[in-house]
Amino acid sequence: MRTLRFKWPVLAAALLGLHALPAVAGSYSNLETSGDVLTAALPITSFAITYLKDDVDGRREFLRSNAVSLALTTVLRVGFNQTYLGERPNGNRYAFPSGHVAFITASAAFLQDRYGWKYGVPAYLAAGYVSWVRLENHHHRTRDVIAGAAVSIGVSKLCVTPFGATYIAPIIGPEWLGIRIERSF
Repeated sequence: MRTLRFKWPVLAAALLGLHALPAVAGSYSNLETSGDVLTAALPITSFAITYLKDDVDGRREFLRSNAVSLALTTVLRVGFNQTYLGERPNGNRYAFPSGHVAFITASAAFLQDRYGWKYGVPAYLAAGYVSWVRLENHHHRTRDVIAGAAVSIGVSKLCVTPFGATYIAPIIGPEWLGIRIERSF
């Protein structure tokens, strides 16, 4: 069982790390390479934090939030590709919304929503840097970057719950009233 637990983080890190391979293998500028490597490094770091905190529910929420965000971003990119929104400033396609920004913002939003601003601020700074790199290298327009971030932040708000949160909900039955208190430890 312990071996199985070790394989999942290694597999997830390898899959997320594949995202940075084109940056390392291609003839890009140092600025673009740094943005691409950071785009892969933040999700790996976010996933590692869930292990350091022994947060099993957090791992599930991280994977769910990222999967939904990336699926939605991909559907939007394919859907808008044949419109004027699909053209990048450099002439390439699949501009709207930015996949890089959506990918890194999904991790930043997860860290902020799950563990608070202590983790969220540095993660959002990294996402802001990647957004700036995408704009600076003429891969996207401002609307593409904002849309990519908005998709990921919105999905995170729906999929991620705060770590150690307390929930209070009324319970109404046919012959009684009550309160349910749930606390994550």
